[in-house]
Amino acid sequence: MFTTASRRVFAVASNKNRFFSSTTAMGKKVAVLGAGGGIGQPLSLLLKLSPNVSELSCYDIVGTPGVAADLSHIPTASSVTGNLPAAGTWPPSHNTGIEAALKDAAVVVIPAGVPRKPGMTRDDLFNTNAGIVKNLVEACADFCPDAVLAIISNPVNSTVPIAAEVLKKKGVYNPKKVCGVTTLDVCRANTFVANSMGKDPKDINV
Repeated sequence: MFTTASRRVFAVASNKNRFFSSTTAMGKKVAVLGAGGGIGQPLSLLLKLSPNVSELSCYDIVGTPGVAADLSHIPTASSVTGNLPAAGTWPPSHNTGIEAALKDAAVVVIPAGVPRKPGMTRDDLFNTNAGIVKNLVEACADFCPDAVLAIISNPVNSTVPIAAEVLKKKGVYNPKKVCGVTTLDVCRANTFVANSMGKDPKDINV
């Protein structure tokens, strides 16, 4: 899902009941925003296995401490943290949960959002996911402005430009550090074509 894309990206690139952490040596920190979802969980698993990652930071609106705890059992050197949005405070404050997830991140991968459901148009999908991506990228601009952003949230051809405009508005846009990830779509296409041709998917490159 994240093989060729990950190599390119890496080349460029407190509240106890709401947080889980395991420890390791210093190195590249990768944050996954939407780590509790259908793409975020297997993606986080693959990143935990990668020797390029020394700290894996998982963030979602629900379930991430448990996801991080499970990932921490994988016998690789990288540490894992799991954060949820911070509880409301008075006086009002920013989301300290996402700040912890993003601080010092070298790479941020964003699979957050809803999948396309039966009957949904791409406009419906855009109307939902555009706001999610906008808010997450604003947090990236605030807490890890130099990170490489890899955006998976669909429709990618619309969410990537949204991310670019948010970063421009924040004054931290670098076109070399914003990309859309379509590797999953390519993997699926290879499998479908191979099945229709009676071939092994590893021999197909769409």
